Amino acid sequence: MPVIEVGHLHKRYGEKVAVEDVSFDVERGEIFGILGPNGAGKTTTVECVEGLRVPDGGTLSVLGLDPRRDRAELRQRVGVQLQESRLQDKLRVGELLDLYASFYREPADQGRLLATLGLTEQRNTAYKKLSGGQQQRLSIALALIGSPEVAVLDELTTGLDPQARRDTWDLIEAVRDQGVTILLVTHFMAEAERLCDRIAVIDAGRVVALDSPAGLVAGVNDEQVVRFRPSAPIDPAALEALPEVRRVERHGDRLVVTGGGNVLHAVTSALARLGVLAGDLRVEQAGLDDAFVALTGHKPE
Repeated sequence: MPVIEVGHLHKRYGEKVAVEDVSFDVERGEIFGILGPNGAGKTTTVECVEGLRVPDGGTLSVLGLDPRRDRAELRQRVGVQLQESRLQDKLRVGELLDLYASFYREPADQGRLLATLGLTEQRNTAYKKLSGGQQQRLSIALALIGSPEVAVLDELTTGLDPQARRDTWDLIEAVRDQGVTILLVTHFMAEAERLCDRIAVIDAGRVVALDSPAGLVAGVNDEQVVRFRPSAPIDPAALEALPEVRRVERHGDRLVVTGGGNVLHAVTSALARLGVLAGDLRVEQAGLDDAFVALTGHKPE
């Protein structure tokens, strides 16, 4: 049984339709990503899942519970890191954890949680004196203080520098390894590609694709480009004859081979048979950015 089940979700605000028709399931133990351009309906969708908003149509189930009817029980079992949250500047890390822990039946061990998130030395530090990365880790700690079975993380690393973002990714993978199912909303392609087992791409309030990151990429473009400088002259026709190759172009002293499948292996094997070495070899292939543009028509932000 999936941990989260969303069926034909619909939500409007007056005349504006925020979520038109969204359906997906999240399996236990996975990191499930929701990806889409601004205004696509991502945050509204997860707020309905969390029970913070009441949908106008469709079905929702989280851990077998109705987010609207069973809101009190769900709050004990689901941790939430909101897209925007404000904490009292003067409260210390330990005080915030004590406050949030008081809301739950079975709070997590604070010492272990602080150690996992690298905040042990900041226990007595006021919130306003934390760095951006430390504040973000604290928001994760507050989402996990109730020992949740599911954690919903909305725009987790917005505003962080690249190193802090990578450190946060490591933390999320560690949390998943402890058995927590994660629903992750993001607009960072690298974040989704690194963390997510599966991704639902939402555009204009609808799911336009749902697959693994690799599956999304393969579904829209399996093209690869191999660039190299041959050690000896070579007739492009020798490579164009390979079934994996779609075209061969000469750019100065380099050859640029475009193809699909295992085109790299096919090209290097053909060169080896010809006794030609591939100097300065580079391989370019489609990524999640390309799939995102193909599916939504929007450039990643």
